[in-house]
Amino acid sequence: MTEMRWFKYPLPGYKKKSLPGKLIVLEGTDGVGRSTQIALLREWLESEGYAVAATGMKRGQLAGKAIKLAMEGHTLGDTTMNLSYTTDFADRLEKDIIPALRAGFVVLIDRYIYSIIARAQVRGADPTWIRNVLGFGLIPDIVFYLQADINHLVPRVLNARGFSYWESGMDYIKGRDYYETYLEYQNNLLAQFDAMSEEFDFVRIDANDSILEVFRTLRGEIKTVIKDMKVPKELRRDLKRQLKAEELIRADLAAEAKKQEQIKAVEDTELAPEEIDETQTPPPPPDGKKSRKTDDKVEIVEESKVKTGDGKGKKAQKTEDVKEKQPLDGEGKK
Repeated sequence: MTEMRWFKYPLPGYKKKSLPGKLIVLEGTDGVGRSTQIALLREWLESEGYAVAATGMKRGQLAGKAIKLAMEGHTLGDTTMNLSYTTDFADRLEKDIIPALRAGFVVLIDRYIYSIIARAQVRGADPTWIRNVLGFGLIPDIVFYLQADINHLVPRVLNARGFSYWESGMDYIKGRDYYETYLEYQNNLLAQFDAMSEEFDFVRIDANDSILEVFRTLRGEIKTVIKDMKVPKELRRDLKRQLKAEELIRADLAAEAKKQEQIKAVEDTELAPEEIDETQTPPPPPDGKKSRKTDDKVEIVEESKVKTGDGKGKKAQKTEDVKEKQPLDGEGKK
């Protein structure tokens, strides 16, 4: 059950005090592996029978596409960018996040208002102003701060996609070297997240570890958050049906595979050619005859060897000359 607590003020029209779902946020700078962990956590939670919804920055229908297009042209000013991100967040909160929580979902969010605050403040936005602009945000059940040092971030970004204009902060840092501006911008962001970690009580996760180790740590923490949640009866029934169906399918596939193996074994036995052991000496042929192998049988052929002038033997088949007796003159006449 998520208690509906707001940072500054509630969204208009929302008077409920609690929602049956859970709101879980993963925060951190670029390259720490948030998206990878969201995918792993979703698969795990769904295998446990929980309904899961996932969302992130720039994914709203109202402003998400417009932000991406504006960023491609490098045409966003600081205030415009902050208000555009806020619009996108408000749209997703009203249409995606709260409805999923109301339906009892575990909602996983890849970056929340904290990323908007951090990006605004490194560009010189007033901290009080940006917090008031985002004051309608719903306070999550837990916020995980995936923390990695710059020496681990650089190789990850280079191996994944390379430095980008916005991830290097080149919209406000003067310079043409992506690497240098990236280091400066990411160090500024890390300082903002470290400060907000104390302000908003983040749970720090060492993102320098392997993907599997980070996932195991997150899974252990999330188990304590969702322990009081009950999987909806319909979902439990659906899960049981699905598991039973999968078990029956596996049994059918195993039986069919065994049947095919048996059929193949019988066919191989029936169709196998008669094997002749060539290492054994065949029985001697009858007198005056020699055996000759063919593809499928052994023929007995009457043959003999005759010497030729070069000393080599030639095979000559024996024949019997049959001469007809010619009648003598006068014989047979009357």
